[in-house]
Amino acid sequence: MTRLALLIGLGSTLAMVGLIWFVQVVHYPLFARVGASGFALYEAEHSALTTWVVAPFMLAELGSALYLAARPPDGVPAAWLWLGVLLCGVVWAATAALSVPQHSILAAGFDARAWRMLVLTNWVRTLAWSARGILMLAVVNRAMR
Repeated sequence: MTRLALLIGLGSTLAMVGLIWFVQVVHYPLFARVGASGFALYEAEHSALTTWVVAPFMLAELGSALYLAARPPDGVPAAWLWLGVLLCGVVWAATAALSVPQHSILAAGFDARAWRMLVLTNWVRTLAWSARGILMLAVVNRAMR
C-alpha cells in the first residue's frame, strides 16, 4: 500500500506542477484577451471544466500525503512527509482564500483588478506545488534505496 501511495503522490503532484505552471504562464494571463462580452460565460465554463481536471489530482495528492505521513516508508524522514502535508495545506488554503474569491468576482464579468490579483496570488500555489514536486521526487528517491 505504501508503494501505491508513493506512486499516487508523485503522479498527482507532478501532474499538478505541470498544470499550475501552464495556468500561471499561459492560461490566466490570457484571461485579459477574452473580451468583455463573452467573459462571464468563459469564466463559468473555465471554472466548471477546471474542477473536473484538478479535483481528482488534488484529492489523490492530499490523501496520499496524509497516508504517507501516517505511515512513513522506510528510510524517508517523517519531517519530509509532514512538510508535504503542509505544502498541500498551503495549496488548499491559497485556493480557498486567494483564488476562489477572485474567480467569484470574475464570474460577474472581467474585472482587471480581480484578474491581476488572481495572477499575482496564484504564485503562492505555483511555488508550493513546485516545492512539493521536488519534495516528492526526493521522497520517492529515498524510498527506492
